[in-house]
Amino acid sequence: MKKKKKGRDFTLLLHKKVDREWDGRTSMEVFLAESKTDVGQLYAVKCIDKKALKGKEESLENEIKVLRKLRHNNIVQLFETYDEKQFVYLVMELVTGGELFDRIVAKGSYTEQDASNLIRQVLEAVSFMHDNGVVHRDLKPENLLYYNQDEDSKIMISDFGLSKTEDSGVMATACGTPGYVAPEVLQQKPYGKAVDVWSIGVIAYILLCGYPPFYDESDANLFAQIIKGEYEFDAPYWDQISDSAKDFISHLMCCDPEMRFTCQSALEHPWISGNTAYTHDIHRTVAVHLKKSLAKRNWKKAFNAAAAIRQLQLLRLSSNSNRLQKQASQQQPAPPIA
Repeated sequence: MKKKKKGRDFTLLLHKKVDREWDGRTSMEVFLAESKTDVGQLYAVKCIDKKALKGKEESLENEIKVLRKLRHNNIVQLFETYDEKQFVYLVMELVTGGELFDRIVAKGSYTEQDASNLIRQVLEAVSFMHDNGVVHRDLKPENLLYYNQDEDSKIMISDFGLSKTEDSGVMATACGTPGYVAPEVLQQKPYGKAVDVWSIGVIAYILLCGYPPFYDESDANLFAQIIKGEYEFDAPYWDQISDSAKDFISHLMCCDPEMRFTCQSALEHPWISGNTAYTHDIHRTVAVHLKKSLAKRNWKKAFNAAAAIRQLQLLRLSSNSNRLQKQASQQQPAPPIA
């Protein structure tokens, strides 16, 4: 990791703990910091405890490598790193507008056209990432932030902890977040940029109705839905949404990654580049469902996909075993107890 010869050129101010876990316990805090040389210039500084990071250094190095590679208007920037005896500091661009869904709920009005504009910004940033050989692998609403509190604030993509560069080899590791992960990841197939496009499709779906396309209390059932691509444009909630929007989402959430839209083809779809997005207010319906969905943390929280897939395999083995036992008992009744 690049080291600074001079001391830190920022002063730590307020801080909060976050839930980035490296070894089962929280090991990172985020501070509000002010530049020592440019008074009034504020940053967000991630402070990572090296003790808790032990054995996971490669993951942090990868995140830093990716962030240094990406410079885009809709991607949270890494300005500097400081590698000290006890802590690693990442000096980041300060983003103060809050999470995507929270802001939508708080809005007074919201239209399909607003959703189209949000998705366009995400697609432009992810297209830039893909052009630079980076796959995010964990796109979800929590990682989409408003830059500031302005009504017309831009959207920023954050948290590249699971991102990978294509030059690091074939990607096959199961990772992501329930409800947003692509079928090929759950099927343990080699995958690439198309997994990000699937996730954007899921986000677009929720932006237009307020609830996720895939949901079940059981991870096994949830993953089965995703692998089969079992989702609907339910009436009456989708009756007020344009056919163009539904067509757009269907191309993003296509189970075959070879047939799925790329970011560039998605940007060229009329729902993004044209004027097919409806302009009537859908805020009431979307906000009501968003509030309910945000209360259900199962489809939001991060998970260990590899462990989940092992669980699925065990469930299948158990199901097959029970079926064979049932067949055996039907073929030959058990002898009476003496």
